[in-house]
Amino acid sequence: MDTHVVIMAGGIGSRLWPLSTPECPKQFIDVLGVGKTLIQLTVERFLPVCAPDHFWVVTSERYVDMVREQLPGIPAEQILAEPEPRNTAPCIAYACWKISERYPNANIVVTPADALVLKTAEFAEVIRKALAVTDGTDAIVTVGIAPTRPETGYGYIFASEAVKGEVVKVSAFKEKPDLATAEAYLADGHYFWNAGIFVWNARTITGQLRAYAPQIAGVMDTIAPALFTDAEASVVRKLFPTCDKISIDYAVMEKSRNIHVIAEDLGWSDLGSWGSIQTHIVPDGDGNAVIGGDVRLFGCKDCFVHTAGEKTVVVEGLEGYIVAESADRLLVCRLSEEQRIKEYSSEKN
Repeated sequence: MDTHVVIMAGGIGSRLWPLSTPECPKQFIDVLGVGKTLIQLTVERFLPVCAPDHFWVVTSERYVDMVREQLPGIPAEQILAEPEPRNTAPCIAYACWKISERYPNANIVVTPADALVLKTAEFAEVIRKALAVTDGTDAIVTVGIAPTRPETGYGYIFASEAVKGEVVKVSAFKEKPDLATAEAYLADGHYFWNAGIFVWNARTITGQLRAYAPQIAGVMDTIAPALFTDAEASVVRKLFPTCDKISIDYAVMEKSRNIHVIAEDLGWSDLGSWGSIQTHIVPDGDGNAVIGGDVRLFGCKDCFVHTAGEKTVVVEGLEGYIVAESADRLLVCRLSEEQRIKEYSSEKN
């Protein structure tokens, strides 16, 4: 099986300000304090199913050097630079057209760069099962996560015949629900978080994009003669921004009739907020979680403190707060208000 992994690494992670910024977003940061960045952890979890030289990264032009530095094993021609963000459908199309040019029988996994998966052995087995289905068929398989709580921040996948660990037909995709709906989804047992991980073969995804996103496919066909040549960068810089700005979910997944899901409890999180990171850090007796250097808490309860440097940080008398600092930015915010961090930080970014 000719397996390839495409890592989407162009986002800016604005909800994790001030740690994650447009200059250095969360996928290139050791967010969890484990000695590896999120994109490095992503590559690591796919190594059991993909050869190291078959990884591809699609990222912003401004992050190409970071990718090269953090993932030196990826060939330079497999680090694809987007001149501007156009959402996930053009991003995926660019990578899959390029893979198809050289590897027409490729079996492809597409994944975000910035999620966490704790159960890595189970994850590798789920990906193997999905690849076995897509290798010889025109099925698209998406990875669903068995929900552990009524989460309102994720989209859901509904599969009426769902059996954990088995590939089954998708019945419907659902947008982010309100709390009551999320509670109903959890109780039902046939709804799964959409992790944004897709598996297909090269022929299937190019065919689906031609059928359901012909404008994007047309742009890629125009770019195609320049792929793997010295002209690629200039042609992409000129034509890629003309692609429709649309997600792969809207462009293909919600229209195609051959979408499947394999769902499992994988210890997955998109690490999209400070609160989501906090849940993966062992708290002290007062419910405080800390990542960083010399952090001293006095009279604090249920706080999350994240420091990026070696400086001493002292916090006194706070309850239910985020305290996060980077080299030149500091955030002090109630955890209950963290959904507003993007709003708070936008004027100065």
